[in-house]
Amino acid sequence: MKDWFIRMFKGVIIALGFILPGVSGGVLAAILGLYDRMLHFLAHIRENFKENFLYFLPVGIGGILGIGILSAPLEYLLANYQVIVLWGFAGAIVGSIPSLWREASSKQGGQHTRADLTWLIGSFIAGGLFLYFMPYMFGTLPANFATFILAGALIALGVLVPGLSPSNFLLILGLYGPMLAGFKNFDFLGVFLPITIGGILAILLFSKLMEYLLEHYYSRVYHFIIGIVLASTLLILIPNPRSAESISYTGAGFGTFIISLILFGLGVLLGLWMSGLEEKYK
Repeated sequence: MKDWFIRMFKGVIIALGFILPGVSGGVLAAILGLYDRMLHFLAHIRENFKENFLYFLPVGIGGILGIGILSAPLEYLLANYQVIVLWGFAGAIVGSIPSLWREASSKQGGQHTRADLTWLIGSFIAGGLFLYFMPYMFGTLPANFATFILAGALIALGVLVPGLSPSNFLLILGLYGPMLAGFKNFDFLGVFLPITIGGILAILLFSKLMEYLLEHYYSRVYHFIIGIVLASTLLILIPNPRSAESISYTGAGFGTFIISLILFGLGVLLGLWMSGLEEKYK
């Protein structure tokens, strides 16, 4: 019973990676000693299904509790201190980049090839342009059952790929605030259910694919991820009039910018610390 509650508490901590931009659920799972078993379970879900399901059941319960508990204060902070909070989030994401950079070349003796850098630059430019102009092309994504399935898929990718934070993408897509509101109110049918469906679909579709890509194209995959992460982080700090949750500097004074820069620096330190823990425990 004690071990059951310990795993539930670990689930509460992993929930941070679902809702905090700059924090990866995969990183937290690695720190807590769950990532290897979890990835193997997701990639080979029929193997020892009952045993693994019962093992991760308290983790899942803890994740739901953590999401519900943490969503309310986050929603309040974003509503009242948006600029400061988003700059802090961006700093945490930037702090994780050095670890991703080292990981990208870990299979190549620390070398970054020209092809790798081309992938990084290409994903940064193409990903950034696509994410910025997506509201112009498709309009603001409505918060509904279908788009929350997309949110669930992104969250699942944040678990499958340590270092990838899905929340910054949800901010750009305009789904982050509605997701927090649904989590806070424990909206199981409107928010939890579609996000769960999206997560399961992403795991079924991409866990084996991710396993294959990391086995054969490890460096390219990570350089691609770095480019996308850099682009999405930059866009968090750039106003976009067509995005519902875009940052707004209207009314921000000198003090706000000073505090934002301080939190950005603290966020960088947090990201570096989290990355160091991942490298120690993974």
